[in-house]
Parts: sequence; structure tokens; C-alpha cells
Amino acid sequence: MSNLFWLNDEQWAAIEPFMPTNQPGARRQDDRRVMSGIFHVLRTGYRWQDCPGAYGPATTIYNRFNRWSRKRFWTGMLEALASAGAATNAVAIDATYVKAQRAAYGGKGGPRRAVGPSRGGNTTKIHALTDVIGRPFVVDLTPGNVADVTAAPKLIERAAGLGYLIGDKGYDADGLRAMIRARGGRPVIPGKANRKRKIPLDKARYKSRHLIENAFGRLKDFRRIATRYDKLARNFLSAVALATLLVFWI
Repeated sequence: MSNLFWLNDEQWAAIEPFMPTNQPGARRQDDRRVMSGIFHVLRTGYRWQDCPGAYGPATTIYNRFNRWSRKRFWTGMLEALASAGAATNAVAIDATYVKAQRAAYGGKGGPRRAVGPSRGGNTTKIHALTDVIGRPFVVDLTPGNVADVTAAPKLIERAAGLGYLIGDKGYDADGLRAMIRARGGRPVIPGKANRKRKIPLDKARYKSRHLIENAFGRLKDFRRIATRYDKLARNFLSAVALATLLVFWI
């Protein structure tokens, strides 16, 4: 089938060194074929059981994704590749809503499912930091009703060598500004209209904030990112990490 996705040689060369070796049990299916199948499902929005047979048994594709998600393998791969290549002298922070479909309900864990009510209904928020050229290198999830400024410290703590941090008015809080400065960074965040003291803004640097919005747009080209079907937050975060890897880091 001509519309199937296959990892090319360059992409596979970036991923292959991370593949686990000497695993117990029966010899597993070909890693490159299985990973191509996982990416195909994420891009097309297929149900796992509808994954084309060219990638191998659909149960194998899903089990590989699910088991390695439980072990944080996919998010760990993103962290390893991104931390080695991210240029953090200018970092942007933002979040985007994702609609949680009916299939995303019923997973164990209560609030840890990262689904919450917002204006768009029940949603999940994807939070991210992007580097100077707009590549996400830190990603996280919260329920849709969690404020951006509340989620920000957890992301910023994972950013080494922080320079300028660019965010919109949703991140205008004295505590967050102090945290950024304590880590050696400089906030580029416009002040809210109700501030008594006007906050100076580096407008030239602030213009580059569109890069993180562009990054979210590219990630949502993956149908299983644009709409959440996964019951478990860890699996949806793994899907976000894999999409980020494919688009920006391999």
C-alpha cells in the first residue's frame, strides 16, 4: 500500500541505538517495522486493531507501544535526543487544548488521567517548551482546566542552560518571573492589563513566540494527537513524545 508510513534509513539510524537489547522472552518482531506501524497509527488516527497487516500483527503493534510506554521508554527517548541537541538560549513556553473523546474515559487513576473540563468540553492540555528554532524538547500533560502558569514550573525545572523564556500573558506571575531569574534566565512575558506597575517587554524577542504555536500545529497533523483517544495519560504523553521525535528530532 502506497499510503503506508515507513521510517527511512536516516530516521531509523537515529532511533536504532535506543532499542532495548538482550530482552527476556521470545525473539520480538522487527523493531523498525513495528515502530513504523506505531507512527502510522499516530499519523492516521486508526484504531490500534485496524493497523495494516504490513506492519505485523496489530496486537504486537499496540503491545509494544503500551508496554514501552509503561516503562517510559518513548518519553525517555525524546528526553535523550532533545537534551543533546536543544538550543536553550531562547526558550518559548505555551500549551494547547486537545479534545478528549469518549474512548479516553474509563482509565484508572482519576485526576492522573489528565482530563478536565474547559470551555471546549473535557480536554487535555499539552504543555511544551521549544528551543530557539521552535523544536519541542520538554512536553507534559495536565487536565484542560489547569492554568498554564500552574503547570509552568514543572517544565522550567527540566530546562538546562535557560536563557530568555518567552511566554504570553498567561504566564505573567511574580513567582514565575522570580523562578526564571533564579535559574539564570530572563522572562520575556508581557504584563497583564491590571498590573499597577508596567512590565517592560523585549518586543523583538517576543515576536519569535509564534514558533511554539507552529510546533503545536505540526504535532496536531497527527490525528491521534489532535484528538485524544487514549484512556491512560502515560500513553497519550508517549504519543506526543513520538510525534515530537518524528517531526523535530529525527
